[in-house]
Formats: sequence, structure tokens, C-alpha cells
Amino acid sequence: MKPSTLLLTGVLLAPGTALAAFSVGGTAYTKRMETNLLASPSAVAPAVAKLPYGKKLQVQEVKGLWLRVKENKSEGWVFQGNVADTEPKETAGIDIIPVSASSSSATNAARPLAPAASEYADRRGMNTARADVLWLEVESAKIGPDQVLEYMKQEGKGEFK
Repeated sequence: MKPSTLLLTGVLLAPGTALAAFSVGGTAYTKRMETNLLASPSAVAPAVAKLPYGKKLQVQEVKGLWLRVKENKSEGWVFQGNVADTEPKETAGIDIIPVSASSSSATNAARPLAPAASEYADRRGMNTARADVLWLEVESAKIGPDQVLEYMKQEGKGEFK
């Protein structure tokens, strides 16, 4: 897993966000466009499979904020913040229709960022975007999994909430 990917796959919950109560033998549903099924209950564990939006999972074990789940032949761990206890609706509104990044246009993907993007473009110019993305990748590559876990512990993020 590339370090830049590692940073993007972590889940940070907003203060006051409540997680559903899951139990062994119960059901969970993926609520992200793509949910990584992990080899162990850790944000930096390797993914053993990728599950699509709305996939029904059987809860095999509950360990803190982590669930060991099974879906057909795939089995692994998911963070509770990535699943729901009720089946998500196909679409909940035009702005949150589940669309994978590969099938979305840049315009659709950036729509929620429009005000920030306009300000950024005015300040920096669109021609610097490539250099900025390369800078971001270089900087994120400097951060290792141990540093991410330490930050999450110190700040009470994700599984350490």
C-alpha cells in the first residue's frame, strides 16, 4: 500500500458521532463506495479484499471498534465507522449518490470542493495543480504506518476514539 493511499483510507469520526451496536451473528452493511476488508483489526493492516457500497456482511467477532466479518468466501476486519447496522438506500439524494471515483468525472468529484477550489485557483493558478499533487505524494510518503498509528492514538481518532 502506498503511503499516500494509507493516509486516504483512514477513517476519522467527527466528535459526537455515534457508532451502531453490533453483535456476533448480526449483520452489517458497507456504507462507503469501497470498503477495505483488512487482514487484522488495524488501520494500517493490508487489505484482503475490497467490498462495494451496500454489501451485506455477517459479523463473526467484535473487538472494540473493529468487526471481523464474512461475505461469501471473503473474511476480514472492518472499522465500525465504515459500516451501518441497516441496509443503506440505493440513493439518498443527488449529492451523495454512490459513484466510484473511476466512473465519476472530475467536475462531479470536485463539486463539494467548488468554493475552496475557486479560492485555490485564484490564489495559486490551475497550472500548479500537478506540482501540488506531486508535492503531496512526496510529503505523505515520508509518513509511515507507525507514525499514523501514533497520531491516531494521541488524537483519539478512528479506532482509538
